[in-house]
Amino acid sequence: MARARPADGSARERILVAAEELFAAGGFDATPTSRIAERADVPKGLVHYYFRRKADLLTALVERLPDERIETAKVVVPGDIAQSLRRLVAELDRRLSSSVMLSHLLWREADTHTGVRDALQDRYQQLVAQVRAVILAAGVGGLAVADIDSASGLLALAVSYRHSVARHAVDEGPDEMERELEFIASALTARASERGAGTGDELGGALKPGQ
Repeated sequence: MARARPADGSARERILVAAEELFAAGGFDATPTSRIAERADVPKGLVHYYFRRKADLLTALVERLPDERIETAKVVVPGDIAQSLRRLVAELDRRLSSSVMLSHLLWREADTHTGVRDALQDRYQQLVAQVRAVILAAGVGGLAVADIDSASGLLALAVSYRHSVARHAVDEGPDEMERELEFIASALTARASERGAGTGDELGGALKPGQ
């Protein structure tokens, strides 16, 4: 669905809206700047005035993704890691719902455009830090730093993947994200109990992101 034209009439904003629509429909490589200018109703030279290279449009579009910074206190349920993380993911999903097509477009183009990849990697690192803050704020004692870091990276990867394919997601069968949440929360809770009893292996080995 096409975005509504910006009410303020900003030429730069109109160019970004047009680029998002055209890149999503036909792909980055197949979309010339002349078509973007035509869709935005601006001279072609104005596109290059704001964005020296066409790839700069993609990098600028990352800034149009919803702000993922969420106040920890708004999602944390003290003593309940699972519910705290569930509320965090629900809020992230709610914010994504307004830009599913843009998210899919940017993740698709990240493989071939380093600027987009770097910008998305920065967002991923912010997400890791946010998950970590929620786990800590849930207030379950006895967790090692390695345990928290591994769990944070694992959930951030799951959320990032979910958002990268959200445009094509089909709701059928058990909720994969819910299973991820339950697994991570159960492992952290068990690890806290084991450390309290002086037994068990590092969660960092069991839940190392990327394994």
